[in-house]
Amino acid sequence: MSETNPAATAPVSADAAPHRYTAAMAAEIEARWQDFWDAEGTYAAPNPKGDLAGDPELVARPKKFIMDMFPYPSGAGLHVGHPLGYIATDVFARFQRMTGHNVLHTLGFDAFGLPAEQYAVQTGTHPRVSTEANMENMKSQLRRLGLGHDKRRSFATIDPEYYKWTQWIFLQIFDSWYDDEAKKARPIAELVAQFEAGERAVPGGRTWSALTEAERADVLGEYRLAYASDAPVNWCPGLGTVLANEEVTADGRSERGNFPVFKSKLRQWNMRITAYADRLLDDLDQLDWPEAIKLQQRNWIGRSEGARVDFPIDGERITVFTTRPDTLFGATYMVLAPEHPLVEKFTPDAWPEGTRDAWTGGHATPAEAVAAYRAQAASKSDVERQAEAKDKTGVFIGAYATNPVNGEQVPVFIADYVLMGYGTGAIMAVPAGDQRDFEFARAFELPIRCIVEPTDGRGTDTSTWEDAFASYDAKIMNSANDAVSLDGLPVVEAKERITEWLERTGAGEGTVNFRLRDWLFSRQRYWGEPFPIVYDEDGIAHPLPASMLPLELPEVEDYSPRTFDPDDADTEPETPLSRNEDWVNVTLDLGDGPKKYRRETNTMPNWAGSCWYELRYLDPHNGERLVDPEIEQYWMGPREGLPHGGVDLYVGGAEHAVLHLLYARFWSKVLFDLGHVSSAEPFHKLFNQGMIQAYVYRDSRGIAVPAAEVEERDGAYYYQGEKVSRLLGKMGKSLKNAVTPDEICAEYGADTLRLYEMAMGPLDVSRPWDTRAVVGQFRLLQRLWRNVVDENTGELSVVDVAEADIDADTLRALHKAIDGVRQDLEGMRFNTAIAKVTELNNHLTKAGGPVPRSVAERLVLLVAPLAPHVAEELWRKLGHETSVVHEDFPVADPAYVVDETVTCVVQIKGKVKARLEVAPSISDDDLEKAALADEKVVAALGGAGIRKVIVRAPKLVNIVPA
Repeated sequence: MSETNPAATAPVSADAAPHRYTAAMAAEIEARWQDFWDAEGTYAAPNPKGDLAGDPELVARPKKFIMDMFPYPSGAGLHVGHPLGYIATDVFARFQRMTGHNVLHTLGFDAFGLPAEQYAVQTGTHPRVSTEANMENMKSQLRRLGLGHDKRRSFATIDPEYYKWTQWIFLQIFDSWYDDEAKKARPIAELVAQFEAGERAVPGGRTWSALTEAERADVLGEYRLAYASDAPVNWCPGLGTVLANEEVTADGRSERGNFPVFKSKLRQWNMRITAYADRLLDDLDQLDWPEAIKLQQRNWIGRSEGARVDFPIDGERITVFTTRPDTLFGATYMVLAPEHPLVEKFTPDAWPEGTRDAWTGGHATPAEAVAAYRAQAASKSDVERQAEAKDKTGVFIGAYATNPVNGEQVPVFIADYVLMGYGTGAIMAVPAGDQRDFEFARAFELPIRCIVEPTDGRGTDTSTWEDAFASYDAKIMNSANDAVSLDGLPVVEAKERITEWLERTGAGEGTVNFRLRDWLFSRQRYWGEPFPIVYDEDGIAHPLPASMLPLELPEVEDYSPRTFDPDDADTEPETPLSRNEDWVNVTLDLGDGPKKYRRETNTMPNWAGSCWYELRYLDPHNGERLVDPEIEQYWMGPREGLPHGGVDLYVGGAEHAVLHLLYARFWSKVLFDLGHVSSAEPFHKLFNQGMIQAYVYRDSRGIAVPAAEVEERDGAYYYQGEKVSRLLGKMGKSLKNAVTPDEICAEYGADTLRLYEMAMGPLDVSRPWDTRAVVGQFRLLQRLWRNVVDENTGELSVVDVAEADIDADTLRALHKAIDGVRQDLEGMRFNTAIAKVTELNNHLTKAGGPVPRSVAERLVLLVAPLAPHVAEELWRKLGHETSVVHEDFPVADPAYVVDETVTCVVQIKGKVKARLEVAPSISDDDLEKAALADEKVVAALGGAGIRKVIVRAPKLVNIVPA
């Protein structure tokens, strides 16, 4: 550390108290110490090796890796709600440094994505230009808050040296397959070797050597963890791109822009995250995450046990998954999702003889009926399709399948209440036991067969039923063939017996199904990572070698994807990159001589860069490998209490439960399986901070008005003389209620803002912003300053007093504060820690006279994690030449932490009659004697006998008179 003393350069103001702590003084102090920290590298966290290797003494300490969720550099800048989590992690990181840890705490930027691209489309400004300008503004705002980040480790996802490794990871996933027997990812070359050696059968029965290159590529595509396929996607014409399921709102619209989303079939890149469904579920148990987030992930993955059942049709089969194979005898028809790939294959040219008019939808041929219904279904969201509407719609495709348990021919329909994204996209309909099937069967006059004995008195004649009957407790009936009978069995036993029969006969098998779908990984955008993939003249995908990475984004004149009428589902994407022919069409030597190739013109989704950024923080300048193994092991490797390794503390919003958090876990597991990292999980401990809310004021038209200009009169609110309504909601520029941190820092200083945000309430609870209340924390800092510095002279006002000569009350107040603040900071209870600091500071103020130096020093150290600028200033004024950042946090003396006395309440008939000051260690017997001897208790009893005395030492005695 430098021996320079920044405190020596503090200016002197000329008011009545020239050295009073003011906003102007705070601004000067804060700017000066921020410069000092930057110059001295105060927050540099040393690695055990590499170009960030440093102080071996620090490396030898226990380590803490503390992270915030990636911020996106918005052009609007920060409002006071944004830094809540950043301040919290900074306080916690500072405390960890002061308690002997080597702390890695830094912040980068998740800078690819739609907002910058949309801005580029509107203004003609290159996304990089606007994004970098936004980052500089945000860096300035964050720096002003005094955040202790290791700036050597910061980066943005748009940096080519960063997304080089995003592309490299994609290639690792592309060149991998999931071995179900080994339960891990393995290199695709090992799968090829199995095919070549005949150890694994080639689909179709041919030998590997007999396949063409294109056929081999198709086979491997069925195994690769990253693969391209023609599949149903969420197509958003208004944005000109496809979206992942997680990016579509519950009402079937785009999360960004609120445009309609339709089902369409396109060739897209996917990540086979479903291969990891079991591990993603099982490993949740050992993560220190909020139970609500774990539950969201479990529900999203949606594991269910049941059976796969094959229904033969035209020499082939339709496969369904059911959790109730015991009801198979009650399946009287089948339903496919409208977009199911088998629909066209099994749709005949003409209606079978005797087809009911109600089944055809009024169309002359099955093909016409299917096409019309598909168009109708594509206009609905998944939520709309699954809504509990009484009017069920669908059409018969003109084909029949065979129920394997009884040989019955059951008609095959398409209906919008069956989704391709769930199960197999096909169901066996058991109308007696499922309400949607029941309503559909009634609408289309289909048989309803009772196969579960009703227990509610309705009887077995389904023609009299008003709804379906579902039960897991009733017994099975009407369910037998020549080889198997379920009649009379309870559900669990019936499921086991029918599953055994299905496996024995080859008609199906017991299996596990997941709600989780493979991750759609393509976007028809410009501002994202290019895929390191090229296609040869036969359309076969080839990965670029690592030596050709990064594949950088080319310059384009038009950044916008082609967008369409938001309601026009019959459109297809056109990407910005596809219009740059010089970049798209290239001649490359991929190891077998120069050849012509065509580049992939989709880009990766905005989630790609945040799937692995924790690793880049560890080794940010490594150009030779993803991360040095020794460095990764040091910061993230498994250890006691962290069986899967990962970041020690990750703080961010709960809204990313099934997006970023699930995707990052998947990438981490693939990298772990392939031996690139030692941590199978990216984030061991997760903490979701609450939201800072603000009042939104609206006029009679419902338009938001500037909150800062609203006046309160007699409990009502007025804007320019007009009465307005008030409602607590989000803070934001569009709601005209945003307060910037710059405003608060200018009026009170950054330390005050830090204290106020941490004091507002528990960190995980949302709370309303109140600018008027900020002054309370400013006054705390003024009293703190006054207890150490003479406001008139600027000199220290403390006195040198031996510990033995400090009064007992002050020592008790000091050590109780030390003990309480230490526990609160460790538990991230920052609001109560501030309350304890305030209590100690107030005690010193009320005590009068100079504050003992040793008490003042420990008070400053308690404040240091919360208000670091003023703590640094006071620490130097107290004569110390080193930064407070790496000082030891005070340790309480247990002798002073225990109260000398506690107040015991004495009740008679439940009413308080006396209060006794007693020793905390008093026994029940001694406390009872003391209570009964108290003169107020004697008087209250008035000579009455005592039936019972209940003692809860040391705080309660309850006397029940006779």
